[in-house]
Amino acid sequence: MVTGLADLLQPLFHAGAAAAAIVLFTACVRLAVHPLSRASARGQKARTKIAPQIAELRKKHAKNPERLQKALMELHAKEKISPLSGCLPSLLQMPAFFLMYHLFSNRTIGGGQNELLGHSLFAAPLGGRWTDALAHGGMFGAAGLVYVALFAIVAGVATFTFRRTRIQMAAMPAMPAGPDGQQLPGMGAMTKMMPLLSFATLFTVGVVPLAAALYVVTSTTWTAVERYFLYRDMYRDMAAAKAERAEAGSAKAGSAKAGRGPVAGGPGPGPGPGRGRGRRAGQGRGPGYEQGLAE
Repeated sequence: MVTGLADLLQPLFHAGAAAAAIVLFTACVRLAVHPLSRASARGQKARTKIAPQIAELRKKHAKNPERLQKALMELHAKEKISPLSGCLPSLLQMPAFFLMYHLFSNRTIGGGQNELLGHSLFAAPLGGRWTDALAHGGMFGAAGLVYVALFAIVAGVATFTFRRTRIQMAAMPAMPAGPDGQQLPGMGAMTKMMPLLSFATLFTVGVVPLAAALYVVTSTTWTAVERYFLYRDMYRDMAAAKAERAEAGSAKAGSAKAGRGPVAGGPGPGPGPGRGRGRRAGQGRGPGYEQGLAE
């Protein structure tokens, strides 16, 4: 299919037709699995929606794991949400991605030579790697400039994804990752490292063949744009809810601070209610009181 697509693109891209075919084929596959991405987004949004209810159930049944598990199952059944609704569609996409990576990174396919890797993008062979480009002309040689352009694209997409992920994770409430409502071990560390994973593509592009690098760059860029449009409303709502909670907390703190002023009827100058109490109490104690004082 990719070879046939390259033949169709030959009049437009000439020597770079195979590279253009890889990019176009990757985009077509991502478009074909887009419904799965939308299903994954719907599942993520649904789990985010019931996150406050899950937190309440965890607090209510903290000492009864069996009751908590039953309550969580009832909640998911009531809301018609599967605990794996966000993960399963993503997993279903993996075979297609592994297949494409295998196609664009192996020199032999089905016992024969991979014809795609025999083509080139400008002066860079699709079967070559960045180290080959550095050995023949250096970083700013004819082949090295192709990788410089790819690194620039990946760095821009990674920076966008990093900032977007930081904003999204700051707005997202703490959600249990396990089906029983408990946080999975190591989830906190992984959450901190997750925004940095976007830069791992730079390393991938530097070590895989150029054909696979084109696939990785195209797929990564598609993912960044796709997630932006699929999740923008969810994170906008979460950010608005977080701002409302922060505003309510500030108003509550301000009210508490304003109520710390002098209390009416508190200590002040002059005799208080307790002063002179002894004199008033002694006025009605009879002559024995005065005699006791004299003694």
